[in-house]
Amino acid sequence: MQPLIGAIAAGNAVVVKPSEISEHTAQLIADLLPQYIDPELYPVVTGGVPETTELLTQRFDHILYTGNSVVGKIVMAAAAKHLTPVTLELGGKSPCYIDKDCDLAVACRRITWGKYLNCGQTCIAPDYILCEPSIQDKVVENIKRTLQEFYGEDVKKSPDYERIINKRHFRRVLALLEGQKIAHGGEADEASCFIAPTILTNVSPEAKVMEEEIFGPVLPIVTVKSVDEAIEFINRREKPLALYVFSNNKKLIKRVISETSSGGVTANDVIMHFFLATLPFGGVG
Repeated sequence: MQPLIGAIAAGNAVVVKPSEISEHTAQLIADLLPQYIDPELYPVVTGGVPETTELLTQRFDHILYTGNSVVGKIVMAAAAKHLTPVTLELGGKSPCYIDKDCDLAVACRRITWGKYLNCGQTCIAPDYILCEPSIQDKVVENIKRTLQEFYGEDVKKSPDYERIINKRHFRRVLALLEGQKIAHGGEADEASCFIAPTILTNVSPEAKVMEEEIFGPVLPIVTVKSVDEAIEFINRREKPLALYVFSNNKKLIKRVISETSSGGVTANDVIMHFFLATLPFGGVG
């Protein structure tokens, strides 16, 4: 909606195409927008791949897309045919480095909130944790304790815990657990698209769960020997949309910021940079 407001304010006509995956939200937008703004100038197009593909054959002055990088490449390729400028807001694997020198209880409480918010289905959720082996077990214990505080003994009955958006994504997220060491959670129910908050330990950097954005309630912990190794690990991969670092050492925080590249960084918290309307938001490039 924010880019739509900007486009209207600048005097443009806009085609709005909500995601078919969030079908109820898509329908709500299709029902509401025509009640307030001219449907001739601001039509809402619902539907899936065929409708989107047809839209992308049209010539636009600018295309803005929010979603994953696979579809982002399709959008950019289609836009190139008309040399249409593109703005992409893509998710990714956002790392979270936990230094030994930090308030672990506070760090884990904040990470738990940011990771399992909307069942892990936000683009700037902490995707995985990097920490030294000596604190891995303490991290797990602290997150487990916080999960119980947030969602109670039976997370499935909690009014505050969401579900995976559809069966296809339920199966995709569940497949990421295969062959992994589950330190907590792992319970699932396909009928209701429920996957419990899950923590994986001693995860190999080559594991399937480390290949793509998780976008679900699964938190892998990858151990690194030092901040040097953490920085090297982050830099070997695609540039993240968000990067999080927890430490009491300001020099270490500054070093992580200066030696890595990401869309946004928050130190000693998660998600918060997104709420600052005065800061720009988006990925590298």
